[in-house]
Amino acid sequence: MNSERARLTGLYGGLLVLAGVLLTGGVYLLVSEGMYANLLTAVFPTVSAGQLDADLVLGTPADEQLAQTVVADPGQFAVARKVSSAAGDAALSQLLTVSGIALAAYSALSVALAWWMAGRVLRPVGVITARARRLSGSNLHERLALKAPPGELKELADTFDGMLDRIEELVSSRQRFAANAAHELRTPLAVQRAAAEIGLADDPTPQNVARIRAKLIETATGSERLIEGLLLLAVSDEGLRRRERVALDETGAAVTAALAADAEARSITVELTARPVTVEGDAVLLDHLVHNLVSNALRHNHPGGTVRVDVGPQGPQTVLEVVNTGPVIAPETVPLLFEPFRRAKARLHAPGEGAGLGLSIVASVARAHGGEATAEANPGGGLTARVVLPRCPQAVSGQDLDSPV
Repeated sequence: MNSERARLTGLYGGLLVLAGVLLTGGVYLLVSEGMYANLLTAVFPTVSAGQLDADLVLGTPADEQLAQTVVADPGQFAVARKVSSAAGDAALSQLLTVSGIALAAYSALSVALAWWMAGRVLRPVGVITARARRLSGSNLHERLALKAPPGELKELADTFDGMLDRIEELVSSRQRFAANAAHELRTPLAVQRAAAEIGLADDPTPQNVARIRAKLIETATGSERLIEGLLLLAVSDEGLRRRERVALDETGAAVTAALAADAEARSITVELTARPVTVEGDAVLLDHLVHNLVSNALRHNHPGGTVRVDVGPQGPQTVLEVVNTGPVIAPETVPLLFEPFRRAKARLHAPGEGAGLGLSIVASVARAHGGEATAEANPGGGLTARVVLPRCPQAVSGQDLDSPV
């Protein structure tokens, strides 16, 4: 900050000193112009100032002739002219000396004021720098809260505080994610260990061995799904590595067809409304997005319920909406469902229960494609999940509409 303060001091001080020099020079020129004529007029009033300016000061010849025609005594005129010249030189010399001293004092005062002013201007920057140095993972909750009048530096401090809010939320979410992931991975490992150590030790019969084996396979399958979900979440958070044109209506139809057996086993009716629409993105990630939404709607439903899938264009956007029946969800808990390992109800570790990553993966994939995922609780129970994605530019302009990948 000292270097910036020195630069500002040099800039402000230099401008002030330059203004002082220009003012001093202007005053000197204005005073010196016409001074000799005015002095001569005062010393020898017989000669008019206009004549002296025109004939004597501006240098036209015939000083002696002018003295003979205008003045009765040319010798007296010559003396008056010498006296006025000497007085003018002395006055200008004194003026120049006083102006130089005043300019030097003004310059010193200007530099001092410029240094003080630069310090006041840069003081908020020093506050921001000092507090930023103190920030660490343990005190991310602290904010600058700069008390200053509205201006660029105040706006900078407020922007820095907003950035800290986002960083704190990101760090907190990552810490929660790591803790929840460790808990979710620890549970199946504990189940496997208990089944192997206790179940087989108590009853090593072939029937029990087969039952324990099935239990271990089921637990391992759940762990694999959890790890795949974590990897998919990490990949989608990094953004898209490739882009291609994807017919999202065909993806929706393929996903609902693949989950038809699961829906039939749960006695749930799936209704699909798909209008041709094309988006640009990763086909695999978009398939996971649709699959997670539909499977989540099937899992959190009741026998005899319905799932309605609607996908199609809305202006320059693509909208995918999945509405399901099911238990009543408190509206205030809906935003939390998009966080990893968050569920509407506590986990029971029942067969077929998800890991709580479905909607968080949906939100991450939507962000990676420049879209947004939202949800709202239905008054009669269930959830309405909505994903908005940008359409292909060609599709919006009407060229090469909705051709499949």
